[in-house]
Amino acid sequence: MEMDSPSQSHPPHVVIFPLPLQGHINSMIKLAELLALAGFKLTFLNSHHNHERLIKFTNIVAYFKRYPGFELKTITDGLPLDHPRSGNWFLETYEEAIIMKIKQSFREMLMNSNPPVDCVIADGFSGFAIDVANELGIPIIGFRTSSPRSFWVYYSITDIIKAGELPIRGSEDMDRLITTVPGMETYLRCRDLPSFCRKSDIEDSTVQLIVKQTRKSTEADALIFNTTDELDGPILSQIRTKCANIYPIGPLHAQLNTKLKAKHGESFDQFSNTLREEDKSCIPWLDKQPYRSVIYVSFGSSTSTSRDQLVELWYGLLNSKTKFLFVVRPDSVIGKDGEGEDFVKELMEKSKDRGYIVDWAPQEVVLNHQAVGGFLTHSGWNSTLESIVAGVPMVCWPYFADQQVTSRVVSRVWKIGLDMKDVCDRKIVENMVNDVMVDRKEYVNSATDMAKVINQCVSIGGSSSNNFDRLIEDIRMKRLKTTKRL
Repeated sequence: MEMDSPSQSHPPHVVIFPLPLQGHINSMIKLAELLALAGFKLTFLNSHHNHERLIKFTNIVAYFKRYPGFELKTITDGLPLDHPRSGNWFLETYEEAIIMKIKQSFREMLMNSNPPVDCVIADGFSGFAIDVANELGIPIIGFRTSSPRSFWVYYSITDIIKAGELPIRGSEDMDRLITTVPGMETYLRCRDLPSFCRKSDIEDSTVQLIVKQTRKSTEADALIFNTTDELDGPILSQIRTKCANIYPIGPLHAQLNTKLKAKHGESFDQFSNTLREEDKSCIPWLDKQPYRSVIYVSFGSSTSTSRDQLVELWYGLLNSKTKFLFVVRPDSVIGKDGEGEDFVKELMEKSKDRGYIVDWAPQEVVLNHQAVGGFLTHSGWNSTLESIVAGVPMVCWPYFADQQVTSRVVSRVWKIGLDMKDVCDRKIVENMVNDVMVDRKEYVNSATDMAKVINQCVSIGGSSSNNFDRLIEDIRMKRLKTTKRL
């Protein structure tokens, strides 16, 4: 009996499974749409909680109806629906909630799928997904949603500890160079290591969990990175020594935009995958501002700030004499319930002549607005890529995890911004904002040059476009092999 014909007549069925966090969903749903554009059948597996938020704040169901065979399914994130899911909730509950409850649900979903699943693309932090896919004989690709450099640092932590370079020995040790991360020996300092490396106990459960999951991800059949060879080539070469088959196919938002415009034209209304309600009133405000006169300020979906930190940031912006668009989530201000919201309203009233404050903004649109000339950011990887593609220089104020690594790379390696980590002082904020917005045009020039290079990567014939084509072909071939095996 001929077994190859079904794989030729039916598109491959791919399941995409992100961690239940905004930044991870953001890039993975873009990948899902890219694969749908390539004609694949897609199942996007989201947590119940985040699916409900997407339904509330976006047109996700109506939008993806345009792709035949695109299915939205949900799975538990292991927590009750009324859990606040704030701060570091995911790492704090990972072992208990995720492993025990999600693994079984994930296995059942794959086993009961009709048509059968030909390939899983799972978040690179979901080691259990590799185990389940291997158990069921399904090819699996890990998607590392943070930067390749942070992945490589995570992977190297065991070696850093063995070399005696961790733990960090007090504040005077913070600028000591780390010499045991191959390819990063000349610029990575103690203070640039991921935030959890500052723990005095290197046996800490969070440190061990992240090291374990990072090393586990190299057991997947391949790894996807949301980057380009042009941005991260030297580190990608290092990673290939641990996982030979990798796909640098980013920036994914730019890759998707390029393909959608080619298919539908410039006016195509794309999907906004936010878990919060966007305040689009900031766009008419930006429309009234001069060219490159506004600094956009946003610290992402997870960063928390104290009232004192917010005051320092706000005064620094005011004193810089630069106009600003400031995203301040009411739930991001540490304090009693309701205090954050009242405080934000108070700041808004005081700065209405110079700035505009919103709870959440349509970030990609904002960064590409002609009035925006700089970005004060937490250095989340999606935000960093969006800024690079838009040609907007950055002032980096990292909060946790991979952001410390990224802020160093932005300032020291790519030279498209400044690193403000470990300080929150109004004078430093003022000076750095002025450096990027007014005084030092080299940042603007470097950011503009980099944007040209990176946008070419996602065009036809560019490195990321070619890598994406290779991914498509490899998924098809994996499906052929699966069919033959059956």
